Amino acid sequence: MQHVPDITVPALDVEKIRRDFPLLQEKVYGIPLVYLDNAATTQKPQIVLDTLEYYYTRINSNVHRGVHHLSQEATNAYEQARKTIAAFLNANKPEEVIFTKGTTDGINLVANSFGRGFIKPGDVVLVSAMEHHSNIVPWQIMCEDRGAELKVIPMDQNGELIMDEFTALLNDKVKIIAVTYVSNALGTVNPVHDIIAQAHARNIPVLLDAAQAVQHMPVDVQELDIDFLVFSGHKIYGPTGIGILYGKEEWLNKLPPYQGGGDMIKTVTFAKTTYNVLPYKFEAGTPNMSGAVGLEAAIKYLQEIGIENIRQWEEQLVDYTISRLKELDGIRFIGNPKHRSGAVSFLVDNIHPYDLGELLDKQGVAIRTGHHCAEPVMDFFHIPGTVRASFAMYTNFEDIDRLVAATQKAAAMLR
Repeated sequence: MQHVPDITVPALDVEKIRRDFPLLQEKVYGIPLVYLDNAATTQKPQIVLDTLEYYYTRINSNVHRGVHHLSQEATNAYEQARKTIAAFLNANKPEEVIFTKGTTDGINLVANSFGRGFIKPGDVVLVSAMEHHSNIVPWQIMCEDRGAELKVIPMDQNGELIMDEFTALLNDKVKIIAVTYVSNALGTVNPVHDIIAQAHARNIPVLLDAAQAVQHMPVDVQELDIDFLVFSGHKIYGPTGIGILYGKEEWLNKLPPYQGGGDMIKTVTFAKTTYNVLPYKFEAGTPNMSGAVGLEAAIKYLQEIGIENIRQWEEQLVDYTISRLKELDGIRFIGNPKHRSGAVSFLVDNIHPYDLGELLDKQGVAIRTGHHCAEPVMDFFHIPGTVRASFAMYTNFEDIDRLVAATQKAAAMLR
């Protein structure tokens, strides 16, 4: 039985938005595609594709070092992209925005540089129990190298952090906290304001993994008072291979460089190198110029639609998905947080998620199965993985109805 959702806020013109995304018009196995794997990567609007083509056909040149016209055009486009992204995050100044390869690259940068600059044997780094591998492994490597200890903020069966335990873990040994804003595996929205406030009361800096947040909700780095924040372009409708590290100027100035090479230097002799000013200190080598201007185009597109409008629309999608999936026999949601964004993870009976995913695919429904690069989360729930449906601004209620019908059919075949 198909429900008509109770729309309490003006909906986006989703059908108009969908027409801007060429890949959503594709068919798989001769069936119209239902794309519900947005937490892994989002599709790209035509404006982003056009921007990438324009860059390579009209202004392609290396930045910062050339006196010729094309180099100056490319440099202007690259630095304008930085300004647009700084404004999107409400950074204090564009120099606080560092272009990276993505979220993982940004976390590795901070872990490496912060470790060399500030971590001593016996110090503690705190992460949460729901982190993506990319916010666990770099800290483990750094802790092993520095003789420090990685400790974990535990979560409960609802997939929510146990904040009393977090408070109990805070002491003078804790030198940095790295936590996700939104869990990629569970969709949990963490109480990051509280985490940051408690950390700052003890002068502990915080890194926020916003890879699953910036495309779903407003993120204001000054309002959050966050020290470091990372996200990936390809999850916010932009190109792959580009990401952002935001850092407070005072912290970025304190950290040693992550990589050496062109553009991150002022002078080089065989005896001594002096490093460049922000942001170039952390941008060694030829940067991803096309990725930067493509990401700017994606963020401008998102801003035209309105991040608050997107948030309200996607909250309805999440509620609708849960209410529809509850109609299925044997459904089991993994994580039941009070605040959820962007994704719903579930299992049906004892059916392996991979088997369910295979049969959903044959019905034209693209979802993600497995541990979602969050194996400790799956170990906590004693499961091999989940089926994860994740949403974007272009997801509609018909997509959810197709997911539910396909899941019902697949489960009947597998029982």
